Amino acid sequence: MSRRVLVLPKYARKGASSRLRTFQYLPFLEDKGWDFTVKPLFDEAYLDSLYSGKGRSRSGLVLAYLRRLLVLFGFWRYRVIWVEKEFFPYIPAWAEVVLSWVGVRYVVDYDDAIFHNYDLARNKWIRRLLGRKIDSVMRHAACVIAGNDYLAERARSAGARRVVLIPTVVDHHRYDARQKAGQPFTVGWIGSPTTQKYVEQLLPAFQALAQLQAFRLLLVGVTADIVARLPGVEVEVQPWSEDTEAALIREMVIGIMPLEDGPWEKGKCGYKLIQYMASGVPVVASPVGVNPSIVEGAGCGMLASGLDEWEEAFRQLISDVALRERLGQAGRAAVCKGFSIESQLEAISSSLVFTGGER
Repeated sequence: MSRRVLVLPKYARKGASSRLRTFQYLPFLEDKGWDFTVKPLFDEAYLDSLYSGKGRSRSGLVLAYLRRLLVLFGFWRYRVIWVEKEFFPYIPAWAEVVLSWVGVRYVVDYDDAIFHNYDLARNKWIRRLLGRKIDSVMRHAACVIAGNDYLAERARSAGARRVVLIPTVVDHHRYDARQKAGQPFTVGWIGSPTTQKYVEQLLPAFQALAQLQAFRLLLVGVTADIVARLPGVEVEVQPWSEDTEAALIREMVIGIMPLEDGPWEKGKCGYKLIQYMASGVPVVASPVGVNPSIVEGAGCGMLASGLDEWEEAFRQLISDVALRERLGQAGRAAVCKGFSIESQLEAISSSLVFTGGER
């Protein structure tokens, strides 16, 4: 039986969704006999430009789409295509439909509610032309991998033939649960410039915390101008790097994941929570999307809706060292059991296996 797979992530390894949902699994799956050809849609230069605020190059987009089209012409070499989200963003699901018609099996993976890019778009023409695009992608897929129940339910309602729920996970061996001695009391967040707005909304809670406890707000992956938007708070900004992220999280005493309660946020898969948990860091999170099931299921922290609840959660964790240790240990145990690469490896492998004719 052939185990050749064409892997089509949206981004190169620097892109968080691609790194976590595909790249980090590949070495483990290769040890099980799978053979992968990996062709990202967008390279690292594209992400660097996007995160620096320079925007997207139109010529770069055209070249990226042409490269992907050429790659798809070689579909016959592979047993299955494993694609992240969609083949061509902002283009109807023509490629998915045609490949399905000619008998090509593709597996599509979601860790975000990208269907809301289309069905909730401000532009009415995008809503009309592409509002049900992702439903078509899901319906024609041999298997849909969903990072949470919200995404899985969308796939089922779209008529997907097979839906597999696989949470976003970490290589927990990279994370050390032992806290560094002598560090200042640190509240931490890790993310990207596109989501740092959630942190800014907690300014009153941070200011109230500063009245109770001298602390450092460690923000990883944000833009430097966030410091000016958080007056009265000691803010340290660190760039994100795959090589340093685990060490920076280990400096945190509390890890936070604030979110707005909107349709897009319901598709989030709680990855930063899982990173905190892997490091034995207790968490405070908004009760949105998958967050309640992670936090309550693991017993690893607190849920906070309004600013009053955020302030109360901070007060409790500041004053109770034993509580912090207990929550941190519970989080680490939950990651080892259900949010590690090893715990989901069989589910990923089985998602790439189908009955019927083989290539």
